[in-house]
Amino acid sequence: MIETVGRRKLLKTLVFGVLLVMMCVLTSICRAEIKVGASELTDEPAVTRSNEDTDTRNDYLEGDLGGLTFRFDGDNTSSLSATLQILLILTIISLAPSILIMLTSFTRIVIVLHFVRTAVGTQTTPPNQVLIGLALFLTFFIMSPTLTKIYDAAITPLNNGEISTEEAIEKGMEPIREFMFEQMDGGEKDLRLFLDIAGIEEVNSRADVPNSVLIPAFILNELRIAFIIGFLIYIPFLIIDMVVASTLMSMGMMMLPPTTISMPFKILLFVVADGWDLIIGQVVKTFY
Repeated sequence: MIETVGRRKLLKTLVFGVLLVMMCVLTSICRAEIKVGASELTDEPAVTRSNEDTDTRNDYLEGDLGGLTFRFDGDNTSSLSATLQILLILTIISLAPSILIMLTSFTRIVIVLHFVRTAVGTQTTPPNQVLIGLALFLTFFIMSPTLTKIYDAAITPLNNGEISTEEAIEKGMEPIREFMFEQMDGGEKDLRLFLDIAGIEEVNSRADVPNSVLIPAFILNELRIAFIIGFLIYIPFLIIDMVVASTLMSMGMMMLPPTTISMPFKILLFVVADGWDLIIGQVVKTFY
């Protein structure tokens, strides 16, 4: 036990050290001096650009650092400095698992898969890694249209310098909000619950619903739907357990656990009915 605790502390120390080194390297890169080209160091008189040339081409400064080329635009279109952008990216990376769970179809899928495993009676088969991996790929499949909209509306214009970071975040949230609203058909009471908690009395359109209200309402709705599907999955396997238990009682075999006898029958029923194809197909269809 002591050795395990020591390994955990060592692992935490190594992770913290790696993150600290990354921050130092990124900070040094951001603050490093830029090598200006030789043409800019000459004593040649500066060329005055016309207004039309200035409107069509933004001023910028380029330089090389350790084999990397950096370009700094001079039009001040970006509202965040490089350090804040790096901090924002690191924050998004650290919160990526939570974003994946909260704002996508992952919650409903993984809960339904765990209900399936529990109903069949196999405690560790399939293992958690398989269930989570299957839920991830199904999530990417379901969310691919939304991710495409985010890429076209936010990421591509941001990379081209057409919009600022704040505008990219707002445009990237619009497809996600649309997905959450579509999945909350019949979940208006969840929205009303969190609107009342937040003290928002009147909402005229979807745009008036803040993300702080929409996200928890969406999660609550996903949990409700997943538990309803899990209940429906349990019914046929519960019938098998009841039949096996009553048969053993009538035969006087009360000391024999019914789950030991019923598990092969439940697995047989699941295989004959093509359970994986049936359950996965129906769960995916609930998002369309």
